[in-house]
Amino acid sequence: MDAACIDYKDTGSFSPTVIDYLENLPALAPFYGQRPDLDGFTQLLKSKKVIADRNILVSVLKKQYAFESGSAAVRQSLGIDAVLNNIDLLAQSNTYTITTGHQLNIFAGPLYFLYKIVTAIKLSRQLKQQFPDKDFVPVYWMASEDHDFAEINYTNIGGKKVHWWYEASGATGRINPDTMRQALNQYKGALGIDHHAEELAAIVETAYAKFDKLADATRYLVNALFGQYGLVIIDADDHQFKQQFAPIIEQDIIEQNSFNNITATNEKLQQLGVHIQVNPREINFFYLLDGLRERVVFEHGRYQVLNSEISFTEAELRAEINQYPERFSPNVVMRPLYQECILPNIAYIGGGAEVVYWLELKSNFDHYKVDFPILILRNSGLVIGKETAAKIAKMELKPADLFKTADQIKSHWITKHSKHNLTLTEEWRELSSVFEKIKLRAYKIDSTLAPSADAVQTRLKHAIDNLEKKLIKAEKRNYHTRLEQVESIKADIFPKNSLQERSENFGLFYVKWGQRFIDELINHFEPLDFKFTVLTEK
Repeated sequence: MDAACIDYKDTGSFSPTVIDYLENLPALAPFYGQRPDLDGFTQLLKSKKVIADRNILVSVLKKQYAFESGSAAVRQSLGIDAVLNNIDLLAQSNTYTITTGHQLNIFAGPLYFLYKIVTAIKLSRQLKQQFPDKDFVPVYWMASEDHDFAEINYTNIGGKKVHWWYEASGATGRINPDTMRQALNQYKGALGIDHHAEELAAIVETAYAKFDKLADATRYLVNALFGQYGLVIIDADDHQFKQQFAPIIEQDIIEQNSFNNITATNEKLQQLGVHIQVNPREINFFYLLDGLRERVVFEHGRYQVLNSEISFTEAELRAEINQYPERFSPNVVMRPLYQECILPNIAYIGGGAEVVYWLELKSNFDHYKVDFPILILRNSGLVIGKETAAKIAKMELKPADLFKTADQIKSHWITKHSKHNLTLTEEWRELSSVFEKIKLRAYKIDSTLAPSADAVQTRLKHAIDNLEKKLIKAEKRNYHTRLEQVESIKADIFPKNSLQERSENFGLFYVKWGQRFIDELINHFEPLDFKFTVLTEK
């Protein structure tokens, strides 16, 4: 594939706060740690204090992968040896993680699910080159405790929506995917029979038909795609992991520190015009059992689990956390702190909204004396096939042009290619010169006439602009057939008028190119360049 890169701000698809962060706006500096560049990593690595228990981390990860089972051939085919090597490295004091996280979207959801992981893999490699005396392990944090099933139970592939129809409750990672047969068959049907369709169909069949937990199914699928690159997948819904976090769970629920810290930070961010992504609650933990994940609230002197009969006194709550820490699930504002407590992590890779909500959390990290990771905006990409690329070339469109509206592209193309002069700029310049003379004469006769002359000039300018638009519109009709290509291009690479990566599943790209698709992403993505990558099939 050929790659072209454009600035994120030129896409019109990223918030002002994200652009300000990338461009190092000084006003945002108090809300994060080091800058997302090699100098920032140099500084963080000098001061990084790892509080994670590396022995527990390695032990739990090996149990989750169940390395003791499976033949050498199976392990090699799934890339498990590369993963095992990286897990072993995590026991070493000079090894750090580069983490991204996402919900357990069925069939890996939209493309950016993959882009997050690719960014982590590529950045780990680049940091190894820069700091050869250290090792860096890419990690995918499965949001297995999240309970928002409606956000993960579908995917879009080739214009078709594949939906898992099921009424679920509790943590999504614990859901049994045995009711996915209809969705599974529909997805496999959408893959077709060409090229690598059979290979991918076999992967998803095993993932969703052979495991009794969605977290395990997702691990299998993601490992099949990325295991060979050494990606480590972690499920933090675990007793031993939660034991490490238990002191903070107890302190935060009782003292409500995260609520106070993040609320104060949000007030400061709002003064800078930042759109707040998440608002903290007084208690930022859920109570978690099989089939149940409900908020903990403090009411009438007791800690109540909403929509249940479960409640605790303060003493009972402390005892419950001590004995069953796995029953306390952090919400969106406490999950990042949990992550940094159990991983030797130095960078978090997220989308635009994630980067902004992490900016809300720095003061809470400081309160608990946990190092804040470097925030990396994940790579974004647009994949263009040969047929569409040929249309784009014929229209002589540049990568940045693709992100304009269809009308903007058409108007620009018409202005550039029409045999007629469709702009009235020169005519307006001449009229403006005439009006200056008229205004001067009017002023000499009666100075109060000047505003009237200005008003007439403004109305005329509006009329001239409208006439110019009509000229372009008329010329568009003359080139109607040619300009239909624009609609075809936009429909192909911006499904449902949104970024391809936010809607389309990876499936058909994998069917076409197989594992080479992921290799191409790793090859072309540059995590620290912060550019939008347009990939075109040769």
